Amino acid sequence: MSSTTTELADLQRALGQLRASVGALRSRYGDVNAVRRISNDVERLGIDIAELTSLPVPRGGAGPGAAETVIVPDTPYDSSLWRDADDEGVGGQRGY
Repeated sequence: MSSTTTELADLQRALGQLRASVGALRSRYGDVNAVRRISNDVERLGIDIAELTSLPVPRGGAGPGAAETVIVPDTPYDSSLWRDADDEGVGGQRGY
């Protein structure tokens, strides 16, 4: 069993416990707004967990949309990039 499968199984167990707890809260407090909101949140978690279980397990720990490292060189920028630009909030550098 991979760690992702174990994590999803743990999530599903925790979700089952949450559902049972929400049922107990509903029995104690009735159908009040707070219990309905919590119940809605638990339902949304169930939808998200189901979606995760349907996705392929990513290899190497980097899934879709993982951040890509961008290397920024230490060399100075071309000064022509800043021609006709002012430092915002510092005021104009042109003397007018």
